Amino acid sequence: MPQAPDGEGGSAGEGSSSQRGLDRGSDSPRAHGHPRAGYLGPEGTFSEEALLGSVDGAAVAPVALETIRDAVMAVQERAVEWALVPIENSIEGSVTVTLDTLSGEASDVAIVGEVVLPVRHCLIAREPVALEEIDTVVSHPHVPGQCTRFLHEQLPHARVVAASSTAEAVRLLTEREDPSWAAIGTRLAAEIYGCAVVREGIQDRRDNETRFVWLSRVDSNAGPPPLRSPSGATRKTSLVFWGPGADRAGWLVLCLNEFARREINLTKIESRPRRERLGHYMFFVDLEGSLRDEAVSEALTGLQGLCEQVRVLGSYPAAG
Repeated sequence: MPQAPDGEGGSAGEGSSSQRGLDRGSDSPRAHGHPRAGYLGPEGTFSEEALLGSVDGAAVAPVALETIRDAVMAVQERAVEWALVPIENSIEGSVTVTLDTLSGEASDVAIVGEVVLPVRHCLIAREPVALEEIDTVVSHPHVPGQCTRFLHEQLPHARVVAASSTAEAVRLLTEREDPSWAAIGTRLAAEIYGCAVVREGIQDRRDNETRFVWLSRVDSNAGPPPLRSPSGATRKTSLVFWGPGADRAGWLVLCLNEFARREINLTKIESRPRRERLGHYMFFVDLEGSLRDEAVSEALTGLQGLCEQVRVLGSYPAAG
C-alpha cells in the first residue's frame, strides 16, 4: 500500500533521519525558546496545513522534514518536542509508514492527540493551461487514488509521475518549462510556489478527510501540544499486538473477544506484516476508552496473556 494518504511521504535518504531540515548545530528540541514541532515538508503540504490549523503558530517552531519517517524519528531522537504525521485517510486507508515506524524503531514515541483535516486536492500548473494540453501529472503516489474519477474522465491519457510530497510536486513545476506538466497539491502550495490552480476539489469525494496524530516521547514533560481548539471528551487508545498464537485457528477471535465481552468498541483494526516471513503479522487496533478505564485495563491484561507483545501506541483525547 502507498505510504501517505494525505498525499505526502517518501523513503528516507542518507544521514540521520531527524537532522534533515533541522539545525545541525543544536540537539535541543527548542528553537528560539519555542518547542519544535516536526511535520512533512516542504512548505505547502497538507501536514503543514494541519499543523498550522491545529496549534498556535506563535507557541511552536514548525520544522519541515523530508519524510514521514523522519518526522516520527525526530521525536524518537529528541530533535523535536512534537511531530504531526498523517495516519489514516478516509479514501485510501492507513499510512503504513507511520504505523510501521511507531511499532518498530520509534518505541519511545507515543500518540498524544489527533486532528482530522478535510482534504481538497487541486490540479496545479505553472500557468493556466487547458486540460487537453496536460500529458503528465506529478504527485505523491497515494494521491491519484483519491482522484481516480477526475484522472480517468478528464486526463485519461496523462501519465502519473511520483514525487516525495504534494508540495514537492508543485515545487518541481517551477523547475520545468514544460507546460504539459501539472501537479496535484494544495492551494497553499500553488500560492507559495507561484503556480496556477487549474481545477480545485478534484478528489473523488467531497468528504475526503485525513486523520493526523500528534506525537511526543513517552518520557517527555511537555505534555500535549498547545491545540487551538479543545479536544473532544471521548478518549481513544491505539495499540499493536502480535504473538505465536496467530498460527492457531481462532487465536485472533480470542484476542478480539477480550474487548467484545467487555463491550469496548473497536473503531479500527488492521494487520501489517512483521517483516519476517510470509504469514507473520501484527495487528493494529484503535478503541474507544482510556487506559484508566477499568474495562480497558482488564482487556489489555487479558490480551497480554494471549500475545507475545502488546504495545500501547497512545491513549489520548479523540478529535472533537
